[in-house]
Amino acid sequence: MELSTKLSVNINKVALIRNSRGNNLPDLIKFAQDCEDYGADGITVHPRPDQRHVKYDDIPLLKEVVKTELNIEGYPSPDFIKLVLDNKPTQVTLVPDPPGVLTSNEGWNIKKNENFLKEIIQNFHENGIRVSLFIEPKEESVTEAKLVNADRVELYTGHFAEAFKSNKEEAISNYIIASNQCNIENIGLNAGHDLNLDNLRFFKAHIPNLLEVSIGHALISDALYFGIKNTVLMYKNKLFSDKF
Repeated sequence: MELSTKLSVNINKVALIRNSRGNNLPDLIKFAQDCEDYGADGITVHPRPDQRHVKYDDIPLLKEVVKTELNIEGYPSPDFIKLVLDNKPTQVTLVPDPPGVLTSNEGWNIKKNENFLKEIIQNFHENGIRVSLFIEPKEESVTEAKLVNADRVELYTGHFAEAFKSNKEEAISNYIIASNQCNIENIGLNAGHDLNLDNLRFFKAHIPNLLEVSIGHALISDALYFGIKNTVLMYKNKLFSDKF
């Protein structure tokens, strides 16, 4: 039986719209609940230091209502670590974003940050939180993630999305190698960044051990045309079909 890949909806862009008017429209918490009701398997947030998207005080409210899995992404600064420990999500995804970066666009240099990451991961494990590391699609990055005791890796799929239209097979090649290494290392595999309705089915069909995708920008953009309920179902359909 083919592995069921979970869809975690990143709601950062919904928070960005809300913040632009200084009120509670759209209602971020209600939106997260609706996404779950429509079939999302999880909710992802990435609270940044400038709080231009999801804000720190949104997290306790989301923790209270999310019934599936809450995934908090971010750079492990002292404030971020405290936020995660105070709210204990199902999963924390550590990304190497410096303050002020527009979006997550590269994976960790784990070797350079080995002691730093190992200590943080141990802290989260002691508090019952699953840890995923945002990495490049490289064999050595998977192995290094295992050495610092990460539970999962999230492959940065921006490279795949960029090359997809010109050469699908070449675009997916490094991801297949990295996914095979995940099987060897017995580490869970997530993926995210620029996955969309055009490329998701192809990606899933070639990465059979894919546990979770986290999708925000494309999904929210599609919802402007199709509505959020239809859009969640459309993305779920891409994950459950092996045809592309």
